[in-house]
Amino acid sequence: MTFTLAIIGRPNVGKSTLFNRLVGKRLALVDDRPGVTRDLREGEGRLGPLRFTVVDTAGLEEATDDSLQGRMRRLTERAVDAADICLFMIDARAGITAADKGFAELLRKKNAKVILAANKAEGKAGDEGYYDAFSLGLGEPVALSAEHNIGMDELRERLMPFDLTEYTDETDSFQEREDGPVQIAIVGRPNAGKSTLVNQILGHDRMLTGPEAGITRDAIGVSFNWGGMPVKIFDTAGMRKKAKVNEKLEKMSVQDGLRAFKFAEVVVVLIDAQNPLESQDLRIADLAEREGRAIVIGVNKWDLIDDKPAKLAGLKEALTRLLPQMRGVPIVTMSALDGRGMSRLRDAVLEAHTVWNIRIPTAKLNRWLADMVSRHPPPAPGGRRIRLRYMTQAKARPPTFIVFTSRPEDLPEAYTRYLVNGLREEFGLNGTPIRLLLRKGDNPYAG
Repeated sequence: MTFTLAIIGRPNVGKSTLFNRLVGKRLALVDDRPGVTRDLREGEGRLGPLRFTVVDTAGLEEATDDSLQGRMRRLTERAVDAADICLFMIDARAGITAADKGFAELLRKKNAKVILAANKAEGKAGDEGYYDAFSLGLGEPVALSAEHNIGMDELRERLMPFDLTEYTDETDSFQEREDGPVQIAIVGRPNAGKSTLVNQILGHDRMLTGPEAGITRDAIGVSFNWGGMPVKIFDTAGMRKKAKVNEKLEKMSVQDGLRAFKFAEVVVVLIDAQNPLESQDLRIADLAEREGRAIVIGVNKWDLIDDKPAKLAGLKEALTRLLPQMRGVPIVTMSALDGRGMSRLRDAVLEAHTVWNIRIPTAKLNRWLADMVSRHPPPAPGGRRIRLRYMTQAKARPPTFIVFTSRPEDLPEAYTRYLVNGLREEFGLNGTPIRLLLRKGDNPYAG
């Protein structure tokens, strides 16, 4: 990436719409109401041959206290300080407001490099606001319509001087590597401490946090190096019971979080140590298992627990009983607020990712299968013994195995669980789902 572009402006001027336009995907949530975006979201922007990092920010508010709006403003100001150039957007149809003038003055004080953009300038309705924008003293504005893809050529011309390296679509700089960063999603109920955990891992306040539940709305991905391990970590919105999710915006936030499951390789299910393993925690963990992701259970706010050994023993027993399909999943106790347990969390994530990618030689699998059958033979419905002839691993991520048997339709589910539990114990497949498929057929290597 040649430079970083931060999109800033009042709430509801179209920042997230332009962000989605520049990255070519619907990554940021967009809604008619103001203040939808709260955290910083980064993406790979493209305008013709230009390649750059684009940052979507929360709407600038006039509050400067410790309220939610004040914390959002400070987060946006940090993005301004870190960016190479700021795209200051105004709403051409609404015209210049007192807040726009105040924010323009703020940018001048910070000596920020600024491009002024008058969004929603399509048609004659935006003409007056466009010409009024000259009064901000930030140079000639770019007339845009992010929704209708108008003005992108002019914006590209204004950004060209910041392009230090020529990139083309054939450049391998932007091709995804097979050995890319480990994709980690932090999921859980509202107010479990997900954003605080991400900030603690990053070492700075990248995500908006506070005592209010449901602050995070977007699934925000951040790439960094975590103790020598390249990772991309996704902070997600808190997931409540489906029956309690009524507002359109919360539904969009939850759907965005669910999409993070698709990108993730390791899912950290974060639970509150004071109210652990509620029904929604179990649903979220079960969803991660059904999606086939490596799983780590993070128990946050552990510093608030008195009898820690008894609490931990109870958690392990409850997980084994309530989520038998996740037997042996690693449990990491921590305090996201003061940083306790971060190294253990990193080790557990790395181990879970390694197990998720494991491949077991076919010869070793079949020796294990023969031993399992000799210890506990399959049933013989109708007097005919079911034969397990051969076994192989079809793929990893998650580990998926195929067993060739004489009558797959007659093999009881209890026997399948016996094999899955045996695989987990023999080969150390803790913290990862196991897929065991039954196929009818003879041993293809016979003879």
